[in-house]
Amino acid sequence: MMDFPLHIPFVEAMGFELLRMQGGEADIALTLRPAQHNSLSMAHGGVTMTLLDVAMAHAARSADAPADAAASAPGRGVVTIEMKTSFMRPGTGRLTARARVLTRTIALAFCEASLFDEAGALVAHATGSFKYLTRGAGEGRRVRGAGGD
Repeated sequence: MMDFPLHIPFVEAMGFELLRMQGGEADIALTLRPAQHNSLSMAHGGVTMTLLDVAMAHAARSADAPADAAASAPGRGVVTIEMKTSFMRPGTGRLTARARVLTRTIALAFCEASLFDEAGALVAHATGSFKYLTRGAGEGRRVRGAGGD
C-alpha cells in the first residue's frame, strides 16, 4: 500500500487504500465496513461508484507521470465530467478497483474501471470522463445560479 498523493478527507474517511498509481493506471482497494453496506448487507451503490470514480481519477492523474512517481505534476488535478456505472453482482468483503486511461487529450481523460471482489468476480464496471485542472482553479469561484443568484 502507498500513500495517496493528495489529502482528500472523504477518501480517507471511506478507508480507501491506494495500491498502485502509475502510467495511466491505478488500483484502489476497500475492506467494507458495516456503515458502508446497504439494507441487504452488501456494498452501497454510492460506495461502489465512489471507489470506481476515485480509481479512474487517480489513473487520469498518473497518465503523464514518470513510472516511479505516484502522481503527475504537483499543480495538476482532475474533476469528473461524467460517469456511467453498471452493477453485475453484490459487493462484499474486500473490493479492488482497477482503472486505466483509455485515451486522453490535453484537457480530458477518458477512463474505465472494473471492481472485483476477493474471489476475482466482477462486481461493477464504469467509464468516465475527467477534466484536467490546475490546482486551485476552482477556489474562490462562484457558481452562477448558486446561492440565490
